[in-house]
Amino acid sequence: MNALVKLDSRAAPPSAAAHEPRQYLTFMLGGEVFAIGILHIKEIIEYGQLTAVPMMPEFIRGVINLRGAVVPVVDLASRFGGKPSQITRRSCIVILELEPEAGDQVIGVVVDAVNEVLEIAAADIEPPPSFGTRIRTDFIHGMGKVQERFVIILNVNNVLSTEDLAILGKAAADGQEAAS
Repeated sequence: MNALVKLDSRAAPPSAAAHEPRQYLTFMLGGEVFAIGILHIKEIIEYGQLTAVPMMPEFIRGVINLRGAVVPVVDLASRFGGKPSQITRRSCIVILELEPEAGDQVIGVVVDAVNEVLEIAAADIEPPPSFGTRIRTDFIHGMGKVQERFVIILNVNNVLSTEDLAILGKAAADGQEAAS
């Protein structure tokens, strides 16, 4: 599959940018439609050969070789607490560029299928729902209204926070040791 072209967010004046529609890549995950801001997308590749890494939590599928770079691949369905994704011929790996404080990081995420790139106006994005203090919603940027449906717009820097992934990985490893 072809890589997506990055868009220059500096093209529009700041006052116009708040009212301009933003572009999001939409994809399927467990029957729901999710979206990620197009500026985080580096490319989309077919699901291919992954190398499993021992002692990793279940949501880390493994690593791939992307033009000589080792890229970790996260199963978003599993990361969200569900069952691991079933790999089909429509399954893809979306390569994302995150902006952690220590510099850019590239991570792949497994999705059931890539849909399309949509423009969603800022006025059509509702804030994340409030479920109470015990449920984390910091991974949701907002709920985009598209043709009478909601699209869950992810905050990829929180969903794939390296600190959270490390904490979850350690908790999973501790749980495996306790079970032994």
